[in-house]
Amino acid sequence: MENDIAKVLITENEIQQRVKDIGKQITADYQDSDLIMVGILRGAVLFFGDLAKAIKVPLSMDFMAVSSYGASTKTSGVVRIIHDLHQNIEGKDVLIVEDIVDTGLTLHYLIGNLKSRNPRSIRICCLLDKPSRRKADVTPDYVGFEVPDEFVVGYGLDYNEMYRNLPYIGVLKPDIYKK
Repeated sequence: MENDIAKVLITENEIQQRVKDIGKQITADYQDSDLIMVGILRGAVLFFGDLAKAIKVPLSMDFMAVSSYGASTKTSGVVRIIHDLHQNIEGKDVLIVEDIVDTGLTLHYLIGNLKSRNPRSIRICCLLDKPSRRKADVTPDYVGFEVPDEFVVGYGLDYNEMYRNLPYIGVLKPDIYKK
């Protein structure tokens, strides 16, 4: 698995420090709030768990699973909700926690869907932002790291359901996904 990585882009220590910093920022922003963290499965799970521990205000957690990639390295642009929220978000502050914002098409769809449920607010927190690939008007409120247009894996991000368990963000060798 490690041999499939061309280079380490963001180390485990860099990730953990940035997660703590984002947690402090969110804690300050959500004092006296009715916060629901919504993790987007499966890529955001590791980030979501670490971030939740770094936030020092009461919150509830829920998850959604959406699909726009399948087994491809490029988004199809067609978004499907595979698993929906269990909680009612009406009147609540929703913090969407995502692994990466790439084209923004999935998040754009998701925000529209969640807005129809009348939350008090919706903000986006992502570990990685790839603005060079943006196709939809989506701007994350909290960003861990801005990354170049390379295929990244690790710390929850995958290629064909593999590499999620790497403790860092690495660039996958092109010969792995161009087979």
